[in-house]
Parts: sequence; C-alpha cells; structure tokens
Amino acid sequence: MSRAQKIVTNLLAVADIQINGTRPWDIQVHDARFFSRVLASGALGFGESYMEDWWDCIALDEMCYRAIRARLDQRFAFRLPNLWALLTALVSNQQTRHRSRIVGRVHYDLSNDFFEAMLDPNMQYSCALFAEGDDLAAAQLRKLEWICERLRLRHGLRLLDIGCGWGGLARYAARHYGCQVVGITISREQFEYAQPWCRGLDVEIQLRDYRDVTGRFDRVVSVGMVEHVGPKNYRTYFRATARLLGDDGLFLCQGICGNSSRLAPDPWITRYIFPNSILPSAAQLMRAAESVFILDDVKNIGPNYDQTLLAWEENFRRAWPRFAERYGERFRRMWRFYLLSCAGAFRARSLHAFSMLFSKDFIGNNVRDEREAVSSLHADIGNRSTATAG
Repeated sequence: MSRAQKIVTNLLAVADIQINGTRPWDIQVHDARFFSRVLASGALGFGESYMEDWWDCIALDEMCYRAIRARLDQRFAFRLPNLWALLTALVSNQQTRHRSRIVGRVHYDLSNDFFEAMLDPNMQYSCALFAEGDDLAAAQLRKLEWICERLRLRHGLRLLDIGCGWGGLARYAARHYGCQVVGITISREQFEYAQPWCRGLDVEIQLRDYRDVTGRFDRVVSVGMVEHVGPKNYRTYFRATARLLGDDGLFLCQGICGNSSRLAPDPWITRYIFPNSILPSAAQLMRAAESVFILDDVKNIGPNYDQTLLAWEENFRRAWPRFAERYGERFRRMWRFYLLSCAGAFRARSLHAFSMLFSKDFIGNNVRDEREAVSSLHADIGNRSTATAG
C-alpha cells in the first residue's frame, strides 16, 4: 500500500467510508492513481477522478454526506487548486458583466430539451417545497405559490424577476396573480424558451444583466441567482435592486448559502458546473444589505433541497438514453456527481437554501400590515373575552 493510499484510506475511515467495502456508501477504486490525485488536488481531484471512472460508489449522495459531516473537505483546504481559486478571487472580479455571461453559455445553454427532461413542468431549477405525498411537480408548484404569497402579490403590481430562468415563476405570477412581470436572464437558451412560453400573458423577458435594468417595480424576486453574483458585487446587487424598487416595495432573495463566508469558489463546481459562481453566507448578504434594506423575514428551506436534487437525478437517469450520444459518458458521470454530491451537502447541512424577505421603509406596507394584524388580534381577544364573561 502506497503512502497516498494509506493517508486517503485513513481519512475516509474517519467518515466510516471504506475502500472496496460492501456497503452502498463505500468507494470501489478502479485505478490506484485515485489516491495520489485526491491527496494532491483535494475536492477537485476527487470529482475529476470520478468523472474519469477511477472509482465508483452506489450511494454517492450518502458517501458525500458522510464525508462532509466528518469535515474531510477541511483537510484539503490548502491544496493548490483551492489556493489558486482564492488568489484569483482576491485579485479580480470574477462576476463582471462580461464574465457573468459565461455561466449562461456553459451551463444554462446546454439545451432546453435536456432541462425539460430533468425538471418539473414549470421548469423550476431551484429548491422545491415538499409536503407529504408530493412529487416533484407538486412540490415545485407549492414553492411557486409560497413565493407569491411571501411577496404579497396582487393584481396590477409590477414584478421584476432577476434570473428568471425559463420563465416559470413569471408565468405563474402573471397568470394567477395578475401581475405585470419583467423577467431577466443572461442565458440565450432560456431567453428563447421563455419568450414564446409566456406569450399571451403580461410578461416581458429580457436578455440582460441585473446591473443594466431600468424602471420601477412594486416587487422584486431573485431565486437561485445570488450564487452567481460574487463577493465583490453583493453590495452592488442590493443597491441595484433598491434603485428599482418602490419605497413600500418588497424584495425576496432566495438562494443557496454556505455556513461560512468565502471569497473563493469550490474548484470542481466552478470548473465543471457553474463557472465563476460562489455561494454566499447569510452573513455576507446581511452585511451587503445593511442600510440598503430591512430584513423582514428569513426562512431556511434547505432540507427540501436534498429531496429536490434526488428527484432531478432520478429524472436525469431515466432520460439519459436520449442524451447519451449527444453528451457522452464523462458528462453523465460529471452530472451525477454534481447532483448527488450537492444532495449530500444539503443533507449534512453544509449548504442551506435561505429565503430572505427585505423591505426599504420602516413605515411601509410591511409594518402597517403587521400593525393591522396586531390590532385585529387584540380585537379578537377582546371579543372572545366579552363573550366568555357574558
């Protein structure tokens, strides 16, 4: 046994993961180069060696959950790919207007039929909201309704959807709440899909960066987009949103957050899945929103993301024969590693999905609504007391 094999084997044992073991979460190694690759490159080498078929695991999500819970990733924090990513992030802005479009071309422009096969009928590429008995379609519909209720949407309000994807939320808000919606995306494929899909509704889809939007809106929503903003731009992101929002408006920012504030992205994710993306922490977003917005409410729906990712992976697996020739085996393994490793991270509570509701004005609708609710509650209590006394 080589030195690298001993080190990696002992590290995995901390997470109760065995090399060539018999349990579903144990790793089956096909190529001994796996050990030195992981030792040299950490998480990047771990993912790349899986893509190259150097190892396998039946329950990849459970294995990743165990590794993350044991904090094995922290043992490789100072590997060269991590240090290079940090240095790059410190000296340059990886999410400029030009660079921000790269993720659209690399990821979201893969093909609309591919995402149709993986996602639900409303084309939601973010955390669903499951209740007992829900399938993916029902859970995503529940999420759409929940978002609209949180924003207190009603007929005639003007809504901006930053990072509108294929237009599912925009369609829902226009059709069921009578809103006038502007949706923006940096993906050409999403833009070309959403335009005809939203035809006949009061929805306008624009191919535009959030920093270039003009106009005035009653509500702003941004779901699964803050992950592409970057630490150097968080303040710009909130200020741009505040500039577009009326004084008594509401802004719902919903996205994936990590447990700690980071300046550099995950090397494997940024190289193969979401170029130039980085997950914020809740603290980073709060600091960026300070003196720009008031945080009215925050919910963590992250536990639902594990189930969402597993549902996507199941759809992907079923649809794969249609795409195998187009994308190839290396892509299949890459995509499977992406979906299932993220499921494991949410299960381990290393990742979260925060839904943050902001307002601009202390005396706006938010506070008035709360005062009215309190007055109503006091009146109800008084009525019940009078009835009881009588």
